[in-house]
Amino acid sequence: MVFPLYDDNSDRTTTPWVNYAIIGLNIFVFVVLQQLGTNDQFTYSFSTVPREILTGHDVVTSSRQVVDTISGQALTIPGLGPTPISVYITLFTSMFMHGGIAHIAGNMLFLWIFGDNIEDRVGHVKYLIFYLLCGVLASLAHVFATGVFATDEQSLLVPSLGASGAISGVLGAYILLYPKRRVTVILFRFLTQVPAYVAIGIWFAFQLISGLGVLGGGSQTGGVAYAAHVGGFLAGLILVKFFDSGKKNSAPAY
Repeated sequence: MVFPLYDDNSDRTTTPWVNYAIIGLNIFVFVVLQQLGTNDQFTYSFSTVPREILTGHDVVTSSRQVVDTISGQALTIPGLGPTPISVYITLFTSMFMHGGIAHIAGNMLFLWIFGDNIEDRVGHVKYLIFYLLCGVLASLAHVFATGVFATDEQSLLVPSLGASGAISGVLGAYILLYPKRRVTVILFRFLTQVPAYVAIGIWFAFQLISGLGVLGGGSQTGGVAYAAHVGGFLAGLILVKFFDSGKKNSAPAY
């Protein structure tokens, strides 16, 4: 796999205040409101639940115990809490929550590396709208895929959360606007520089292949909503042209 570390920002002319604010808000929600992922009541009340979005009705369930087929250990899965707002608003709230430290660390790294260039290109306000729109469309892609390919009712009640969908939109915009931008990555344990279309292209190929591999059993496996990643990426790829200010890219091409 490919793990990005940083990119070429030599032509950036503005301070990405919105990108900083989004990163700060994600950290605040995870640390303070989710209490580092331990506040299940908050997390399960404001995550996106496919059945709730498809029906428009809030779903409240009790905690249940399942037995791991490998270890034989009994696990308690928290139930869905009441959502004190419209269930459709969870399409926004869910994109600022995360399932764990590794989840938020990886997402914020990607956003830190690639988000500033898109904000510099389209402008602060447009970038915020673009980011939120990609996140919502990504969540809807996950809901749609789950509704179509779910094998049982329980799959529709699995909550989804995270900034991955919105960030996937940023990556879609980046690969279109800066395909040859040099990105320093760890590629198969080697530190090297590759064009953005290679770094992001490998990432997207993995999401697409993984997503297609689980369509028969729902759009989420191993805790990863691949349909949201693919949907967000395609949304960013298409929508960025409507937000692009047309600022000339002066970064050197290699």
